[in-house]
Amino acid sequence: MRAGSRLSERWFTRALWLVALLFAGFLIGLGSLIVGDLPQVEQRYTLGQFLDTDQARASADILKQIRRDQDDNRRRIEQERLALEAAQAASEGARETFANWLKTRDATQRVDQDPGLIARTLQLDTLKDAERAVEERLAALARTGLDLSEREAAQAQADGALRAAAQQKRDAAERGQELRVFGYRLALTLPLLALAGWLLLKRRHTRNWPFVWGFALAAAFAFFVELVPYLPSYGGYVQYGVGVLVTLIGGRSAINALHAYRQRQALVEARPNQERRTEIAIDQALARFAKKICPGCERPVALGDPDTNFCPHCGLGLFERCPACTQRKSTFERFCHACGHQSAGAAIPAA
Repeated sequence: MRAGSRLSERWFTRALWLVALLFAGFLIGLGSLIVGDLPQVEQRYTLGQFLDTDQARASADILKQIRRDQDDNRRRIEQERLALEAAQAASEGARETFANWLKTRDATQRVDQDPGLIARTLQLDTLKDAERAVEERLAALARTGLDLSEREAAQAQADGALRAAAQQKRDAAERGQELRVFGYRLALTLPLLALAGWLLLKRRHTRNWPFVWGFALAAAFAFFVELVPYLPSYGGYVQYGVGVLVTLIGGRSAINALHAYRQRQALVEARPNQERRTEIAIDQALARFAKKICPGCERPVALGDPDTNFCPHCGLGLFERCPACTQRKSTFERFCHACGHQSAGAAIPAA
């Protein structure tokens, strides 16, 4: 679009760019919601969906039974330990009593106490046998606990192998699901990007250009930014591949446009001076004068030199004398800034 010299036109242009940005912002918000909700079209997999139900149930029941047996074995061990402590205490008490009785017997040297010696010795043996019986039961319970631990480890390993196989199936299913969801997102964003490119090529100079640019910005954001968090491990190849393709197409178009522009400029510079000036808008020419470049070929010109009336690069007439007051003025100005005389179109070079 040509730059307007009127302040209102410049503000209208800025307002239209704001409309384009707002339109792009709302489209980006809508697109992010749609892209984010796309996984809901697929069910979420659980590990139980891939387990053999009968084998998993049987394995779980065996593990539960083993652990119940282990709990019972631990309780019995605690009970036997208490019994052992009681038997050891009884044996210790009996030994102390027997030792005291022996001291008394040695002091009195009574023969009639020999039957008591035998009885007390038998009592000590009985208590010691009871203590050894408790120790043997504890050892048996310890062996049982060791066997249960080995059975639990073996069963847990089998259950882990069963779940690992199910996890592999689940991972494979999730990878397939991820590929499908990525395909949904790609099928949504890639056509938008292609449509945006077509609109920029064909419709960016129409009166609805703010919506064209807004849609293009939203489509580019959706593909190159919004799609990033949902890319699978191989999705980056798609994104960067499309980026390379778009860059090649855009770069090739820019190169062709540059060559075409140079050819057009060469043809324009070969045309008559007056005809060339009529094709350049006044406000555009004045804006280029402010940048100290030629309005025709856009090359630098020493506009501050009062003797520079023509462009030394393309020969375009830049300054002339007003036919009414002979004031030096731009050839693109319709009215003389000194006297207000309207230019008749004929260039009068300044002396």
